[in-house]
Amino acid sequence: MRVITGTARGKRLGQLSGTDTRPTTDRVKEGIFNIIQFDIEGRRVLDLFAGTGQMGIECLSRGAAHCTFVDHRREAVRLIRDNLRLTGLADRASVLQAEAPECLRRMRQTFHLIFLDPPYQTDLLENALKTVAAIDILAENGIIICESPLERELPELPAPYRRGREYRYGKIKVTLYRKDVSAR
Repeated sequence: MRVITGTARGKRLGQLSGTDTRPTTDRVKEGIFNIIQFDIEGRRVLDLFAGTGQMGIECLSRGAAHCTFVDHRREAVRLIRDNLRLTGLADRASVLQAEAPECLRRMRQTFHLIFLDPPYQTDLLENALKTVAAIDILAENGIIICESPLERELPELPAPYRRGREYRYGKIKVTLYRKDVSAR
């Protein structure tokens, strides 16, 4: 697992042992960043269910202003901090150890990009999507990037949120939601 481009290009990130974390594959990660490449620089990012932190670190490497990383596991939080030090990006990051639902409800800032990639066999993704829309922490014209199994159908959200394109990478699906302020 490596940083694709930017200031930390080529840096190999540490990984968690065991099967509790399913890192985004290089193919899927490259696809996602090809899609959002012009929506990163100077933006605020939320990497919820961060695991190794690779998605937020990739954003920081590409010029994001700040990334907030959230994971409930102590070992994941420790690894994210190590990966941030390794890449020299810790000065533009916050790392929180918290359960996603309660953390979202406490958020008082908005984000331009939100990554949602929880464990597949849970309803955490749908719950996180609904909570993000309910508390409205996505900035105007912001993007939510969801990773899920191919067969999972994700919900519609109330306006101004709209489900956009879906991209397929083998058995993995990436779904984008946008906050379209012109739809109000």
